[in-house]
Amino acid sequence: MIVEVKNLSKRFGDLHAVQSINFHMNAGEVFGFIGPNGAGKTTTMRILATLEMPTRGDAFIDGHSVSHFPEKVRSRLGLMPDYHGVYNNMDIADYLDFFARAYRLRGRKRRERVDSVVDFVELGPLLHKPVTTLSKGMRQRLSVGRMLINDPDVLIMDEPTAGLDPRARIEFRELIKVLAAEGKAIMISSHILSDLSDVCTRVAIIERGEIVATGTMEEVHTMAHDRRSEAKGVQNGNRAARILEVEVLKDGEKLETFLTLQPDVSEIRHVDHRLEALYTGDDKALTALLQRIVQDGFAVKHFSCRFESLEDIFMTLTEGKLQ
Repeated sequence: MIVEVKNLSKRFGDLHAVQSINFHMNAGEVFGFIGPNGAGKTTTMRILATLEMPTRGDAFIDGHSVSHFPEKVRSRLGLMPDYHGVYNNMDIADYLDFFARAYRLRGRKRRERVDSVVDFVELGPLLHKPVTTLSKGMRQRLSVGRMLINDPDVLIMDEPTAGLDPRARIEFRELIKVLAAEGKAIMISSHILSDLSDVCTRVAIIERGEIVATGTMEEVHTMAHDRRSEAKGVQNGNRAARILEVEVLKDGEKLETFLTLQPDVSEIRHVDHRLEALYTGDDKALTALLQRIVQDGFAVKHFSCRFESLEDIFMTLTEGKLQ
């Protein structure tokens, strides 16, 4: 693992912003950090970036303590905060060159690194444009370039897609996938959960300073379903629930009755013109279910099975309480 957080806590007076949290990240992983406002996301990220000192516990970047070896951590880490500070009378070239100098890059190495970053974020045609005149999307690209200027192994991004238009959000997600494919460990905090579900390999959900769930997307799906099953006093066999969607040309009420008698199907409901239900069977059983539906004479217009959205999981596993 390239990032390890151990019993990390941060206190501001009487406020416990972060309380004994633990998680890790691996190289090439996109790690979603999810939580409501005030949950402790930004505080945790600032500690990892050595901008805050933990009250208790520690975090390690590539084996180096953020508390005891901050200089070594900074050389291996890139931060994209949720604000984008720019300087007057600077164009893009000057801006990136300034940060390259701050990382003590010199001569040819500095020029090559700036050129490489400019090519990656595709800002070459705007190289001599004043940074104060850039659009929101172009500023985000410039911030990515600044984050990458020292070629770090670990990237931390706080609300990177906030305020972007749909095209810019899609382009940004593609950048993330490229960076992960290069082996960089990427931590992203965002309130736009659909963006995270598209790129994340693992997530952690934090509320009131505590981690309430962490794992792969399938693992947190299972946790959410277990939480609902526990509330209802039902055992689910430790299978991750999926959403079954079925639409037929006619006889929708008969289909609903049919589905109530099928194994692994529960909580049937009408959504628009379709029937939706929770499904806990495997793919082989799902294929057999479709065959039975067709054999019983239903004219199937739509049949699919998907995991719940990250928004649904978030609503199940958090309580909406503020600190």
